[in-house]
Amino acid sequence: MKELLKKLSNAHGISGSEGSVAEVIKAEVAPFVDEIREDSMGNLIAVKKGDDFSVLLAAHMDEIGAMVKYVDEKGFVRFVTIGGWYDPTLYAQRVVLHGTKGPVYGVVGGKPPHVMKEEDRKRPPKVDDMFIDIGATSAEDAAALGIEVGTPVSIDREFRPLANTRVTGKAFDNRAGCAMLIETLKKVESPHTIYGVFTVQEEVGLKGAKTVAYSLNPDCAIATDTTIPGDHPGIEKKDASLEMGAGPVITIVDSNGRGLIANRTVVAWLRQAAEAKEVPYQLEVGKGGTTDATTIHLERGGIPATTLSIPTRYIHSPVEVLDLADIENGAALLVEALKSKPDF
Repeated sequence: MKELLKKLSNAHGISGSEGSVAEVIKAEVAPFVDEIREDSMGNLIAVKKGDDFSVLLAAHMDEIGAMVKYVDEKGFVRFVTIGGWYDPTLYAQRVVLHGTKGPVYGVVGGKPPHVMKEEDRKRPPKVDDMFIDIGATSAEDAAALGIEVGTPVSIDREFRPLANTRVTGKAFDNRAGCAMLIETLKKVESPHTIYGVFTVQEEVGLKGAKTVAYSLNPDCAIATDTTIPGDHPGIEKKDASLEMGAGPVITIVDSNGRGLIANRTVVAWLRQAAEAKEVPYQLEVGKGGTTDATTIHLERGGIPATTLSIPTRYIHSPVEVLDLADIENGAALLVEALKSKPDF
């Protein structure tokens, strides 16, 4: 699991540019499924054929990043964010610009503190005040490197192990869910048809999940994603009661109900599987954030759905942290559940 997550985390694929991540996933799952294809949106669809009852398992491939807006006359790159960044997190990061001639490395720059006015020091840095320095000396120099308007930009950060079974890296949201789905597809033996779908553009509006849920029209669905634990300084248990290492998380409600209100029969199905397999699990009623399950459950007149998540610290940053045991237990839970089906 560590090596799988490392490959996925180190791969680059912001929303709308997920192709390199899809290639990693395709190589992992192709030997274990009956069919694998890509749809017009870029969703990667892996199928294990079974009977007429179908289950959609959805994990989004995309990560938050940036995109080149323009290059000024001195070769500095202005950009927009793609996905939900907290602006100060981007300041002074090293990035990769995926240009037409290959990767170009750069740093996100801004005004250094030594020359900040007092009022500047009191406010967090904004993306509008930042730029990317790739070492170019002019717009023509940047263009010669393959940098143009629309060039995708991702964080240059590598996966590293921490103590115990914990690891850190970029894009665990949602390469953790992808790893859980890959492991499930490798091990599952189900009488039902399983659609393992690695979706695109989740971070910018749950877009890939919407189209693929409509086209596949499954009988039920589970999104695999990450969620916020409350087991570190700065968060109170009343705001986030989940813990890393205590098992995968079954969603009952997210985003105060404005996102997903999970189908109770699907929730019960997953809980029964966890208890039968003696897999630890947690339940979540969340205030913020949502997943592909939100858009899936609104398609085709309603598709019963929930989310199975991995507690992950510091999500939407380059230094996310999780416990590998939670991913392994999440896959074990899904493998057990897919031996049966919800009792609708």
